[in-house]
Amino acid sequence: MKVLNISISDKEMNKYGIKDENIPFSELLEIISNELMKQTLSHSVRLAEKHELTKMTLKEISKEVKAVRKNAESHN
Repeated sequence: MKVLNISISDKEMNKYGIKDENIPFSELLEIISNELMKQTLSHSVRLAEKHELTKMTLKEISKEVKAVRKNAESHN
């Protein structure tokens, strides 16, 4: 097994909930993956607000999804 050394500040350790200086690579991947998901969700919410999609009802969203799917099927 190889050992990889990564420099990280105490602030970042606290931010990402890293308690130990030695963690398995799988745990690091999970931490990174969770952070990327949070960033992606935050970006999606900002885009939805920018384009006023947050004002759509679930019924309107379902209608839009059905229309897009129908359009995609007709092009295949």
